[in-house]
Amino acid sequence: MLNNLPSIDLHGEYVESALILTKEFINDNIILKNEEIVIVHGIGEDILRKAIHDYLRHEKKVKEFKRDFFNPGMTIVKLRIGDKNE
Repeated sequence: MLNNLPSIDLHGEYVESALILTKEFINDNIILKNEEIVIVHGIGEDILRKAIHDYLRHEKKVKEFKRDFFNPGMTIVKLRIGDKNE
């Protein structure tokens, strides 16, 4: 159920501010021990999604991520909670 997952909506944000907000959102959810979160980046010209996915690809706190099948404007992220790689 994606509706029950913590989410952040980045519609209308510039790439730089979206990346800062994403990093803060991930850090907050690590502290809260939420293993799964949703990032809403929208579709548009796909600029935000590409930047967010590039960031997630290199973030050690992220276990895996994928675009939502039913809503490609969202990315589902699994975080490393309690892993030794934190």
